[in-house]
Amino acid sequence: MIRHSVPSPAELAQLEDGALERLALEWRASASRGEKQAYGVAHTLEVELRRRVRGRRTEQLPPPASAPRR
Repeated sequence: MIRHSVPSPAELAQLEDGALERLALEWRASASRGEKQAYGVAHTLEVELRRRVRGRRTEQLPPPASAPRR
């Protein structure tokens, strides 16, 4: 899937978390070697990865306790 364009939302949705993480690392490495186009792709992949992790953490939280009445 390595190419020089930002993946579409449909392409991102098809990736498993592990594949998404590997791609983000590969693109970030390319960006650190000076590939200008890689910065945007790496950022997009990292944002999607953070969104997924944040969503899983939210699902794991217990429901908020109701506030005591005054």
